[in-house]
Amino acid sequence: MMRVIIGVVGAGECRRQWCEWAEEVGKGIARLGAVLVCGGLGGVMEAAARGARNEGGITVGILPGSRKNSANPFIEIPIATNMGHARNAIIAQSADGLIAVGGGFGTLSEIALALKMGKPVVALDPPVKIPGVIEARYPAEAVELVFEIIKKGGDTV
Repeated sequence: MMRVIIGVVGAGECRRQWCEWAEEVGKGIARLGAVLVCGGLGGVMEAAARGARNEGGITVGILPGSRKNSANPFIEIPIATNMGHARNAIIAQSADGLIAVGGGFGTLSEIALALKMGKPVVALDPPVKIPGVIEARYPAEAVELVFEIIKKGGDTV
């Protein structure tokens, strides 16, 4: 059986609360046996990957540059794209659903792409209100919501 792939998106430099939430999200994803895919760099991406790896989970980093070694130390499978921000489309397409933790313009692009692709998106402290995005109050709720929608084969769009 194929594993569920959950994308975690958020700021490369994050507020303390966002990093704490992202780490908890990563742990939750790993505990469910899902694969975590992210942008592979710092901030929310690193915190989520750390949480997942600490729980024995699989982490995939879709990197903006051409060097695999630019990935944070918690990425098990680095994929160097040399595509810059265009890699956001790969993250959105690769994931069965997304969890956004805070973020800025890059996060908004990933959210928009995922919604356009019909993927469920759950957000913790989203930068703006976006139609189709489900807001969660805490990390475990975000993981449960996105996982339930994916398992039902549904989307939010």
